[in-house]
Amino acid sequence: MTVTTDPPGAIAAGGSRARSQGLRAALTVVRLGPVLLLVLIGGILTALNPLFVSPVNLGNVGLEASVVAILALGQLLVIITAGIDLSVGSVIAMSSVLGALWIRDLDLVTGWLVIPSMILAGGLAGAVNGTLFVKGRLPHPFLPTLAMLMVARGVALVVSDGQPITGMPASVTAIGSDRIGQIPLAVLLVVGLAVLVHVLLRHITWGQWIYAIGGNREAARRVGVPVNKVLISVYVFSGMCAGTAAIVVSGQTNSAYPTAGNLMELSAIAAVIIGGASFFGGRGTVVGTLVGALILGVIQNGLNLLNVQSSWQYVALGAAVVIAVELDVLRNHLETRLRVVRSEESEQPGAAGVPA
Repeated sequence: MTVTTDPPGAIAAGGSRARSQGLRAALTVVRLGPVLLLVLIGGILTALNPLFVSPVNLGNVGLEASVVAILALGQLLVIITAGIDLSVGSVIAMSSVLGALWIRDLDLVTGWLVIPSMILAGGLAGAVNGTLFVKGRLPHPFLPTLAMLMVARGVALVVSDGQPITGMPASVTAIGSDRIGQIPLAVLLVVGLAVLVHVLLRHITWGQWIYAIGGNREAARRVGVPVNKVLISVYVFSGMCAGTAAIVVSGQTNSAYPTAGNLMELSAIAAVIIGGASFFGGRGTVVGTLVGALILGVIQNGLNLLNVQSSWQYVALGAAVVIAVELDVLRNHLETRLRVVRSEESEQPGAAGVPA
């Protein structure tokens, strides 16, 4: 009787294929981590309180997440370039206060002009951030955006005398508070902005430049990418998103107050990281960012439904950030291992005939 055995090369190729398939499966699960986390949290909250999935409450979740989502969409572009914008929370306060003063002190100005004025104020703050970082040759955007965090908050406190300014125009309150059915207008604003950011990142050259700078800034410069202009532009865009968020915040409260947006820069950064972006740059998606913002909104809303102290929201936020960062570390490890295994596959005898 003749016993046949597989040649060593075939056994090695089979083992390599098995490892590759296992790594790909694990990587898929990790990449879906934010969505799975959202589903898990939503399922737990639904089991604890069925009112969580009521149409009215789901609309509340969207409304609560809308401000963070708007900030996070601007922060996404900054983080893809391996940067950070710490000023957006304070820019919300400054933009809303300046907009309120605009309508209060200039009677001839219509309410609709408050909206572009808030966005413009945010964009100017972003332009200062980007210019200081690029032209000032600062080592990291942490420094200029930290300075803007303090300056913008100071401007808001000074020009408002530290007091809220009530009575926003109807156009602003509509955006912040009105609904179409159970869908808040603020959620529709987020959807429109998300589509815009997706198009900017995926379908025009500017978006490709942003990813290229985040992947390797010096290499991008060598192939002709206008790195300095692109970096300034992403901080301008982030500031404009903060100005847009100011419209929603002011509309929700029918007022502008100098303490608005406190610590919201941390929530925006957390949403981007939870959504799968990397602090090292070159990675991040609009869908992931929206999922990250929803996770934060779901946590906040769920804890409120369960009558949990608001202080625990910060604990939950910190836990979510830690999980997201660990998922990013695991994803990088799995991607590195997968590249090694694929390299081993290509070196196996007869690898050309091995299916990918």
